[in-house]
Amino acid sequence: MFRYLASASAMALMTNGPVFAQEHDHDHEDVTLYRVFVGDHADAKVTAFDLTEPDRRWTFDTTGQSKLYAVDNGSAVVAVQSNDDAVHFFTSGISLHAHGDHADIEVTEPAAIDQSLTGPRPFHVIDHDGKVVINFDRGGYAEIIDGHELSHGELESTQLKQARAHHGYAAPIGDLWVTSVASDAPVEGDAAPSRVGLQAINADGAPAGDVATCTGIHGEAFSGAFLATGCDEGVLTVSDGSDGPIMKMLEYPDDLPTGESTGTLLGSKSMQVFLGNYGAKGLVVIDPVDEPHFRYVELPFRRVDFVLDAANARFGYVLTEDGSLHQLDLLNAEVTKSAKITEPYSMDGDWNDPRPRLAMAGDEIVMSDPNAGLVRRISSESLEEVGTVEVEGQPYNIAVAGGSGVDHGAEADEHEHEAHDHAHSHDHDSKIYQGYFDDAQIAERQLSDWAGDWQSVYPLLQDGVLDPVMEHKAENGDQSAEEYRAYYEIGYKTDIDRITIEGDAVTFYQAGKPLAAQYASDGFEVLTYAKGNRGVRFIFEKTGGDEAAPRFIQFSDHAIAPQDAGHYHLYWGDDRAALLEEVTNWPTYYPSSLDGAQIVKEMIAH
Repeated sequence: MFRYLASASAMALMTNGPVFAQEHDHDHEDVTLYRVFVGDHADAKVTAFDLTEPDRRWTFDTTGQSKLYAVDNGSAVVAVQSNDDAVHFFTSGISLHAHGDHADIEVTEPAAIDQSLTGPRPFHVIDHDGKVVINFDRGGYAEIIDGHELSHGELESTQLKQARAHHGYAAPIGDLWVTSVASDAPVEGDAAPSRVGLQAINADGAPAGDVATCTGIHGEAFSGAFLATGCDEGVLTVSDGSDGPIMKMLEYPDDLPTGESTGTLLGSKSMQVFLGNYGAKGLVVIDPVDEPHFRYVELPFRRVDFVLDAANARFGYVLTEDGSLHQLDLLNAEVTKSAKITEPYSMDGDWNDPRPRLAMAGDEIVMSDPNAGLVRRISSESLEEVGTVEVEGQPYNIAVAGGSGVDHGAEADEHEHEAHDHAHSHDHDSKIYQGYFDDAQIAERQLSDWAGDWQSVYPLLQDGVLDPVMEHKAENGDQSAEEYRAYYEIGYKTDIDRITIEGDAVTFYQAGKPLAAQYASDGFEVLTYAKGNRGVRFIFEKTGGDEAAPRFIQFSDHAIAPQDAGHYHLYWGDDRAALLEEVTNWPTYYPSSLDGAQIVKEMIAH
């Protein structure tokens, strides 16, 4: 069945779900903000507004009609104008900096980036691994843009050459790239070259592997360890291997309707699963690993648009041409509820006729309604309309940036934290704390930084002691207390309820039984997240002690140089590299000298 993800890219997207309370920041507030960008169907403009304060709005001129993409964790927006050979870029004004147990948010006004790209028919956009890739279908190349620089208002790009111009895409896979491949057969008139497969290439465009057959290749998405793309024969998956990309065709099973295929794919960021179209009235839920790989969902009317719920990975939503919105349960591959939202929009006519488009904003679905001149706000739980926003012209393509986090404000450049029996002060540089630092600022740390007697907070969560923390999060966030508790159930979960650290000795207590070993520094690793910010894991390797003790332990406490920890997150196991990929389970430890009430006070006093 679907796998819940633990990857660095998933980390930066967790902020679409629960708010991470910044447990050691006492003077700042939780903020939830979503900003909506809407491209007009007829006019060359993009309108942006804050969802809960729509009078705060901005208008940007473009060259033509725009397809909009929120990239780099929503910190930037790409406006692709295929029919006008132009791409414009905007900073969204909302920056989310994700950490293992919380997220920070910075809010400014959105702005147009001065630089733009021009070229023959830009189309597909891929946002992955810190890179934004735009395919220029009639140019025979893709532009690769640094996502981190884009979020800071700078456009830095390089070109990736393709063998032949065609309607396709290129995507990063490990140290290589994969690109769609077009047939070399002659093409008459205005006909486009036929797309025949996918191939690994080097950064200079030179082939790095054979062409994997994928006739009519179209549509792509990432989820977990996989890239998936639609083909006439099935769905081709790609994963990174030790010798380069591994490609596998998932053939359409006999129980799917014949004569159809998948050409649009969405990839979940929290579960390893894809949702794709399949014929005019169908969707397929695709598991890239386990069988059945395909589960078909038939809709009552033809599909207009569909979207995945980033805050609740179990669900997706699809609008059909009768004007009804349907909630889709991905786990059971079935429609669970439906509601009439707008007037009918027939799917007859051109593919680019003005029809509604969907996007997610936390626990709301936002839907453009071109004929009504509205953006509709719909509760994802009840499918009831909770509000509308008037937008001049014909609101069409739509993208949403934002999420939840702690707003440090202007006073966050330096602050101190007293950690009870670990009385000490931390001078935090705000940029370092947010994950922006130079390598020269990183310094080795010793086990003494984490010396002491530590307790897991997981038992406190299970016993209900942390319920006031969950309720506090619910009062200030966009999730219920139960949803927050479910999230931290995954994050805090561990059977190591106590750890003591003295000198080079680390003792793990499981059900009261000790397991001890000696550890020495094995350096540190810098992790780069999808947002472009970074974090440091300080790693120690076992040098002696109990055989069953883990070979490696890795500390994360948001610091990058020596200082005492007030609490920390610990990762342990025998595979050093695999531990670096784990970001959804982060056992968290506070001083054992603190009782439950003191820990609760520490967590909510932010």
